[in-house]
Amino acid sequence: MSDKITIYQKPTCSKCRATLAILDESGQAYESVNYYETPLTADKLRELIQKLGLSARDIFRQDESAARELDLDTMSEDDLIKAMIDNPDLMQRPIVVRGENAKICRPPENVRELL
Repeated sequence: MSDKITIYQKPTCSKCRATLAILDESGQAYESVNYYETPLTADKLRELIQKLGLSARDIFRQDESAARELDLDTMSEDDLIKAMIDNPDLMQRPIVVRGENAKICRPPENVRELL
């Protein structure tokens, strides 16, 4: 596999740090995107969801306090994507992409499937 590796992460997240450590240990080059400093666009988030083979609801962190304020049962895919763009804490992390494949690295060892 020679496709570029990109990790979408939050530096204070323990799972993100553990995934970054596995990437560092692998010796493979990768790009790290802190999506708090470089917010995702709705199109980019849709692309990630497609590569994951999941729905927006699947990557939505329903246990976050901000999620409890939303009526998730009535929210469309577009509404969920907008909510995650507006509040990145609502998105599962880290997400690692290689080519057309992506994984949510919870647990961090999931990243090995892309190496």
